[in-house]
Amino acid sequence: MVEYRCSNCQRIITIDDIGSKAKCPHCSNRVLIKLRPKIVKKVQAR
Repeated sequence: MVEYRCSNCQRIITIDDIGSKAKCPHCSNRVLIKLRPKIVKKVQAR
């Protein structure tokens, strides 16, 4: 599940809440910040 944070009201919004529109359903702000996943990826060095 992809989550976004509104830059105005700081609420967490999921894709289910947004639909196809890139707008916060709470404050109608158009700037949404995609949150990083909480899983840490380990990569081996060559």
